[in-house]
This record gives sequence, C-alpha cells and structure tokens, in this order.
Amino acid sequence: MPAIRRNLSATWINSLMLTIPFVNLKAQYEAIKPEIDGAIAQVINEASFIGGHFVKEFESEFGKRYGARNVISCANGSDSLYILMRMLGIGAGDEVITAANSWISNGETISQTGARPVFIDVDADFFSIDESKIEAGITEKTKALIPVHLHGQVCEMEKLQAICQRHNLFMIEDCAQAHFSSYKNTLAGLFGNAGSFSFYPTKNLGAYGDAGAIITGDDSLALQCRMYTQHGSLTKHEHQIEGINSRLDALQAAVLKVKLSHIESWIQRRIYNASLYDQYLGGIEEIVLPMVRPNTKHSFHLYVIRARERNELKYFLKANHIETALHYPRALPNLAVYNYLGYKPSDFPVATQLEHEILSLPMYPELAEDMISYIATKIKAFYKKG
Repeated sequence: MPAIRRNLSATWINSLMLTIPFVNLKAQYEAIKPEIDGAIAQVINEASFIGGHFVKEFESEFGKRYGARNVISCANGSDSLYILMRMLGIGAGDEVITAANSWISNGETISQTGARPVFIDVDADFFSIDESKIEAGITEKTKALIPVHLHGQVCEMEKLQAICQRHNLFMIEDCAQAHFSSYKNTLAGLFGNAGSFSFYPTKNLGAYGDAGAIITGDDSLALQCRMYTQHGSLTKHEHQIEGINSRLDALQAAVLKVKLSHIESWIQRRIYNASLYDQYLGGIEEIVLPMVRPNTKHSFHLYVIRARERNELKYFLKANHIETALHYPRALPNLAVYNYLGYKPSDFPVATQLEHEILSLPMYPELAEDMISYIATKIKAFYKKG
C-alpha cells in the first residue's frame, strides 16, 4: 500500500528537530479540509445546531455502513454505556461484569446506575477479558456483561455469547476503540443486545469534540434509549419518562458524516502501518508485538507493545522526538476509587503485570514508513545501549 504522505530521509527528525506525534489530527484535517470546512459552514449557515437533519443523516449513514438496525447518537461514549444500562433496567443491587484493563468509563457508568462493577482479569496475548474467568465472577445478582474490544480488536465473541446465554445476561459491547473491527466477518457491536461507541477526536472515527452512539437491533430498547437522551421525550414538551440531556450536536454530526466516507481507507492504512511495525520491530527480544486474534479484523486504534524497562524506553523515545502513551497505566480494580470493592492486585495478575509493560506507539493513517522505521531504529538503539 503506498504511503499517504511522502517518505522522508532517515535523518529528517534529528536534522529538523521535529517530533513524531502520538496522534496527528491536524494532518487528517489537512487531507480533507475542503470537505470538513464545507460541512461546518453548512451547519453554521443553517443555524441548526441541535438535532435536525445533520444528526439524522449521520445516524442513517452510520447505520447503513455498519449494518445496524437502530443508531441512537448521544453526547459521548460514556453516556452510551450508562443509557444502555439504565434502559435495560440495571440498577441498585445488580452486578455488571467487565474487563480489568480499560478506561474508567466502564467502571464508573456501572456505579452511576447504582450497580456494582465486577472486574475480571484479561488475556495475556490479546489484553481483552479472559473468557475462562468470567463464570467464576457470576452471582445471582449479575445482570450484564460489558466486553471491551480493546485497541481495535474484537473479543472472542462466540464464547462470550455462550456465557451470556447460559446465565441469562445482557451483553453490552464497548466498541469505543473498535469501529468497523470484526470477528468472523461480523462487526463489533452486532453480537450482543447493543453496542456502545465513542467518537472522541482521537478515535478511528472521531468528532471535533465529544460524541457517541448506541447501536441495537432491539427496536423497543432503541426507542427507550432515544427518549432517555432527550429528557425522556421524543416530541418537545411531551415527556414520557425522566431522562437526561445527551444529544449529538449538528456540528459534530456533520464532521462525522464527512469522516465516515473515509473510514474504510483509514482503517486499511492503520492495518498496513501495523504490518510495517511488525516488520521493523521483529526480532527485538525485549519487546512483544501485538497479536491478532484468529478470524478477526483488527482496526488498530492503538498499536501496543509489551516492553522490558518500559518507563526508561518511553523517556528515551521522548528524548528522541517520539511521543508514546500508556493505555492504561493502572488496571481499574487497582485504582483508589475501587478500594471499597476489596480487590488486591494479585487478584488480577495479568492486568497488573501489563501496567508495567504496555506502551502505545504512534498510530494513525498519515504515519509514513520512514517514521515507523525511525521509531524502530530508536527502540533497537535503546536496548543495544542497555
């Protein structure tokens, strides 16, 4: 696959004192600037900022491309999780199972419903919830499972579906990092009762602010969720339930609709860049490259390695003008906010170990091969120096 941008000389960063950013949203904008500017101008010219045809058109187009029967947009991905749990009747006295290695939205939205989060350790190869440990965490209070399709890779969905069926559990898929990822040719979010999406700016499909969506094949659930996002009303001043204010604004919808037309090519570029990383980083004994689960299409929202002396490597790369990130520096049950649950780090040996090893390298469609080569050269240099 040809590079989106021209390759540069091997010494370009050192000579120009440039930095390889972890994410480059400006480069993405510049590549589609006329489309984005035109879409934003149209919203402003119409002065239609909340609801309206821009939101409806994005929901329709996203549903069409995704094969989703119902798309309900909302203010952000965290809200989408909370709304789904509330509309599925999850509340005080219930328990909801989710992965130990994720963003806090998964835990806090469970708590916000009044339910109790139950964390399960993760798989050492794929970093997603360990299916073999889920049933040990199920009690008579368990109402739902929230698998997290972490880094852009779909979980082992057949096993998770079987568990939910055996124990009569709802399944809410967290697809915040897995837009258009698939397992056995079925897209993330289409396996369970519903899928939750974040369109945070750095996501593969990202807005220019907070944004989110719910997808579901359940028409009744979709109707309840839509009402709940709009103060419990489908028609202004006619409130059937008490809800919240969680609406996607028209500016974000217009931006997302433009980006939606590019998402497939962007994901292909991410997959190609991941293959370049695999090529250039292969053979370095001190790191473990991300594994791809069989029968999956990994969209590589993130390219995450496991590395010895991770912190020292991170500092070394920063000194050599390479930005990296940690996803995530603490497993959820190891955070102080969840001390009340009584967990110990030893209860989550894999997630706790990953805290000290995971390192997310720059990953975006505009990343040029020379940049990836330069990153690999510096990682090799660090371990040779060590």
